[in-house]
Order: sequence, then C-alpha cells, then structure tokens
Amino acid sequence: MILVTGDIHGDIGRFSDKRIKSLRKGDTLLICGDLGFIWNGTDKERRVLKKLGRRRYNVLFVEGAHENFDLLETYPTEQWNGGTVRVISGNLRQLVRGSVFELEGKRVFAFGGGSGEVNGGTAPCSAETAERYELLSQSELAASEAALSECGNSVDYVVSYEPPITIAEFLDQPVSATDSVGVYLDRIRSELTFRQWFFGKHHINKQVPPKFTALFDNVVNAETLK
Repeated sequence: MILVTGDIHGDIGRFSDKRIKSLRKGDTLLICGDLGFIWNGTDKERRVLKKLGRRRYNVLFVEGAHENFDLLETYPTEQWNGGTVRVISGNLRQLVRGSVFELEGKRVFAFGGGSGEVNGGTAPCSAETAERYELLSQSELAASEAALSECGNSVDYVVSYEPPITIAEFLDQPVSATDSVGVYLDRIRSELTFRQWFFGKHHINKQVPPKFTALFDNVVNAETLK
C-alpha cells in the first residue's frame, strides 16, 4: 500500500492517523515536503528520527522549502530502489529530487524543493543553501532528464513539494515566472505520462481533475485514486 500526505512540519501526531497506523511491513508513506523533524539537531529530535526510522513501513519524503538544508545534507546518500536517497534513520529516507523509484511495483518520480514564499517559516540554515533548493542546477536537470528518459517518460506517480506553475494558477495561488522549480515541473508535465501527481506546498486538500492532488493534513491511498 502506498499512502501519501502533505507537509508534516514536525507534527508527530500526524502518524497517529488510523490510515497510517494500518500500514504494514513493506508499505510506503510518501510525504510531499516540509518534514520538519530535521531542524535543529537536538537530542530530542534525533530520538524522534530514530523512532520514525524504526517503523515497519517506509517513511519517504521529498524536501520542501522550509527545511534545515545544511543539516539535511549531512546525511549520507545511497542508491535505493532505482534512485538516490539520503538515509536519515532506518526506514526513514529523503527521496533526492530528480530520481525515479520502484516502490511496490510502481514507478515514482520525486522532485522536492521550491519557493519558500508561501506559509512563512524560516529554516535555521544558511541563505545560500536554502537558495540552492529554490533553484535548479544543471546537474540536477541532467539527472532528472536522464532518469525520466530511462523510464520512457512514463511513471505511475509524481510526488513534489511545488505543483507545476499552471496548476498553482488554477488553485488561485501566487506564482512567479522566476519560480524555476514550478516552471520546470510545468514543462515536464506536458511530456510525462503519469497516473497521479501529489504536491504539498499550499497547505490545502484538494483534487484538481483529472490527475493532480494538493495535500496538507489529508492522507490518501495513491492506488485507489482514479
């Protein structure tokens, strides 16, 4: 089973949702950005991360805009299920943007990061590091294009923090032509075959027919959405 939810922002109570509690070994929880548990590196925070990593299911997240990116980048990367991850603790992993993963027989394209203008909050990391996650490097673009080309530009699910920029406009959300992540996602949207696209930035729970789902505190089963 693959469940998806929106920004967590360090709210451990989200994991008490009865749908999440029903997950079993080998199941997957996807989080669409702003995990919030990698923030200040305290002993308490590390204990929470270990607790999340000991869950029987995989807890997988893409980065949002409000993360401690300096701290996040101290975790090691490795290849896992076809893509690059940062191993946080046990079954808790960050899906590095631009990778395609094989999860429970499904292909999942992950693309975190984006503008931090919406919903406030300032991450305790350097401005230079935060800016790198708002922008796109040539190496990230090349890796993303290679991963999508390898799978024939066809995946089952996309999980991102930002939506494609035209989807944000449809939701009456502020957009900017300088939003490089949203602009890039809008470009690949027209080139990519996918079943569902999930994103978390705007803190709303709303489906945008036929294939887009904005998530905040809702939890959805990816496999039951049409």
